Amino acid sequence: MATTETCPMKPEPTLSFTQGLIVGQISVVLLIAAFIKFFIFGDAPSPEITATIRAAERRSRTLSHRQSLLTLRSVTPNPTDRHQQPTLNKKKSSILRSPPTLTIGSILNKTYYNVDSHQPESLDWFNVLIAQTIAQFRSDAQQDDAILTSLTKALNGTSRPDFLDEIKVTELTLGEDFPIFSNCRIIPVDEDGLSLNTGPGGEKRFDANSTRAKQEGSRLQARMDVDLSDMITLALETKILLNYPKRLTAVLPVALAVSVVRFSGTLSISFIPSNQSQATPTMMTFSFLDDYRLDFSVRSLVGSRSRLQDVPKIAQLVESRLHRWFDERAVEPRFQEIALPSLWPRKRNTRGGDDPLDGIGSGSGSSGSGSAGKGKGREIARELRAEEARRELRAETAAGIRHELSPPENLRYRRARGRGDGSEGSFSMPGSLPDMALNLPT
Repeated sequence: MATTETCPMKPEPTLSFTQGLIVGQISVVLLIAAFIKFFIFGDAPSPEITATIRAAERRSRTLSHRQSLLTLRSVTPNPTDRHQQPTLNKKKSSILRSPPTLTIGSILNKTYYNVDSHQPESLDWFNVLIAQTIAQFRSDAQQDDAILTSLTKALNGTSRPDFLDEIKVTELTLGEDFPIFSNCRIIPVDEDGLSLNTGPGGEKRFDANSTRAKQEGSRLQARMDVDLSDMITLALETKILLNYPKRLTAVLPVALAVSVVRFSGTLSISFIPSNQSQATPTMMTFSFLDDYRLDFSVRSLVGSRSRLQDVPKIAQLVESRLHRWFDERAVEPRFQEIALPSLWPRKRNTRGGDDPLDGIGSGSGSSGSGSAGKGKGREIARELRAEEARRELRAETAAGIRHELSPPENLRYRRARGRGDGSEGSFSMPGSLPDMALNLPT
């Protein structure tokens, strides 16, 4: 009896094609709705929570950097040993006597500053000078468009991506208040910026005779608290370009305004002496500690007709980008360096005092010695220029009158006027005595 083989029946789909299409479309719509609700219009965390999270991240980064420095020091030899190697010494002058080597301990002793007991300073005088400088900067920015031109050129530089149109600055506010510096104190640090006033047991104590305090690279660092509550605003306007599948497929206008509301932190400033062997000048370094607080206010507007205003996710992205930009440039362990010029006084750098009085002669009736104020010096200089112009005008007028009244004369022989006897052959030589005539054949 022959057996017949039968193929198994395929299970029929439970949903038809139309039903599957509808389910797929509904799922896509739900995904888009969830994306818009939670990603774009989701509630942003409070500024306190965000600041706490960022401060914890910065603190962990600083601690890991210090731990790596300490680990590197434990496995490397003492940095003072490399200075004991013989080096080629240049011939020094016997006239200019070199002072003894100064350490941070001797500097503190000579300036009567005790880092363990000295009270922090208020820096009220420094706040006044900084306020005057910032006020002058704001006044100069109002007179011309130099800062606006430079900012527009920087925003539209070579780093601008292709999907962004030209960036236009629509608002620029430099603020009205001034930063307040306070609680200034001096802290000895080593070449890596680690504090030297921590004893073996963790107590705060500075030992001027310790090896770390005498090694090369140790310096004094000034730390001061900074607080600024102001409204510094920069508003931009551009367009997002979609160049796929062809150029300018879609254009999306975007307007963005970023305002710095408050900044508070600790600023550290120190000086690195010049190194003659490496031909490096004296450097001033500054940075901010990782415990700073920087608050922004971000306003956004997306679209032309149906506009989305103040999207929370855009504000989060902008704030995150600005914090990262600041951390990568001026927050420890990173710092900024500024080369300082030579501090020796030079004549070409002198201003004020006797400068406006240069050139005062006998005609002015004033002595050249002594000093005058800037306003008085300018007034005297204007009077001198006016008197000199009047003298030149009188001299030119007199020369013109003489030229009109007298005919051209020979430079060697001049005819006597009013002294001769009227004869045509009577001449006088230049430099001859009066009434002495010289008869020359004509």
